[in-house]
Amino acid sequence: MKLYMKQKVFSWKDRFTVKNEELADVFCVEGKFFSLGKQLHIYDMAGNELAFVKQKLLTLMPRFFVERDGRPICEIAKKLTFLKPRYVVEGLGLEVQGDIFDHDYVITDGTYDVVSIHKKWISWGDTYELDIMPGFDPVTALAVVLAIDAVMEAQAAAAASSSSSDS
Repeated sequence: MKLYMKQKVFSWKDRFTVKNEELADVFCVEGKFFSLGKQLHIYDMAGNELAFVKQKLLTLMPRFFVERDGRPICEIAKKLTFLKPRYVVEGLGLEVQGDIFDHDYVITDGTYDVVSIHKKWISWGDTYELDIMPGFDPVTALAVVLAIDAVMEAQAAAAASSSSSDS
């Protein structure tokens, strides 16, 4: 199964749809405008909440919780590394490998790549293609990608603000 996620460049609040291979809307992602830490809700097109992704605050390295039906299912954690960013999905036994800076990476269960993620560079807004292995939950795949994207977005904003203050 393939999903396509395109985020809007100028938006006061994170809100976008996720499309399937036929380019039909299948999920809606909506963030909270005023919140401490990043909080994203994943809905089906009927408006039913399927998952909630919430940033854990006051941690050394970025961490996100994913809840389904009000119960935590996993935690996405960035690990401390010096060369390449590394993430693990605790609670599901998954690991993220590849070139996260270039948004070309896979989520693996240790044996198989269960999701591959590729970012299109020549597009207005961030556009991602998620190729999900049959049998793997697309909502969980989307939640992991959203958490990693939130970390990368925050790091890019921090780097931009530090470079502008250095000028």
